[in-house]
Amino acid sequence: MTKLLEEAVSKLRALPEDDQDALAVAIFSMADADLSPLSIDQETRAAIREGIEQARRGEFVPEEKIEAIWSRRL
Repeated sequence: MTKLLEEAVSKLRALPEDDQDALAVAIFSMADADLSPLSIDQETRAAIREGIEQARRGEFVPEEKIEAIWSRRL
């Protein structure tokens, strides 16, 4: 494992479990082209559809709120 990847994994360990799992899925999808698709429950599908509809309507979170979230993460 490269030093850069070791540093990234070290940072990831500090994240909440849900964030770690989401990033693990992303890493698997980039590293393994044969990864089968994840099954998504109906509640998650509905939330994704609602988010897409909000985006189509131009309903976005204000930039200040996004910046506040990122400032807490970094």
